[in-house]
Amino acid sequence: MPELRPGVMSATFMKLAAEGVARGPIALAELADAILKQAKTNASNGTHAWGSPTPARPGEGPAKISGTLVKSLARTSVNRTVTGAEVRVGTQPGMTPPYGRTPSSKYGSYLEQGLKNGAKYPFLSTAFNFGVHVAAPAIYRKAYGEGWKRLA
Repeated sequence: MPELRPGVMSATFMKLAAEGVARGPIALAELADAILKQAKTNASNGTHAWGSPTPARPGEGPAKISGTLVKSLARTSVNRTVTGAEVRVGTQPGMTPPYGRTPSSKYGSYLEQGLKNGAKYPFLSTAFNFGVHVAAPAIYRKAYGEGWKRLA
């Protein structure tokens, strides 16, 4: 077995760290895109006219009325932070459906956390769970190699 010269291990770990810094934001952007796509799917659980009963059942994602909630879903660009990188997925402020005054950001929060009657129609939290448990392992294996088995 060949002998390691001084500095070989530290150089290898420095290269590995640099690759992680470069690949992390790329994988994070792919993960955010997967969560966003799933959130838009979840927020389109059937359709109905404003003022008519929803075909969606509590515990499922909401049904689409005007499409404003789905259109308001977006993600930020990946930003580097002191500890790594971050991206946000959710509703954009300032979008209001044509039939009401409640912005989609508040409406989305009400659906996630519960309406006045207590019914919840989660679409974003379930998309996040999909991202962490289904999409992330494949995305991280692609970014870092087959040795990556599980995100959390």
